[in-house]
Amino acid sequence: MDTTNVATSEIKARGQLTIPKKIRELSNLEEGQAVSIISLGDSIVITPKRLELDEALREIRKVLKSSKITIEELMNGLREERDNLYQETYGKKG
Repeated sequence: MDTTNVATSEIKARGQLTIPKKIRELSNLEEGQAVSIISLGDSIVITPKRLELDEALREIRKVLKSSKITIEELMNGLREERDNLYQETYGKKG
């Protein structure tokens, strides 16, 4: 089965290149994602640079965006959970 997909794009004045939507979707590329650019003779290969921390951050951002929770609300909730766990484990703070 041939999985080759071809699309064209234009390099802008500052060296920026837009990867066409069709290719981004097929490659699971998302906004803000790092990519590796590999030079192979007179060709280049652009491939997702999958860093675990970057992927975790993207997933957290997706969850925050879909749940409409702010970072501040998340951090406050984490503090509350940590305090509750501390009280369950060690009793009241002195």
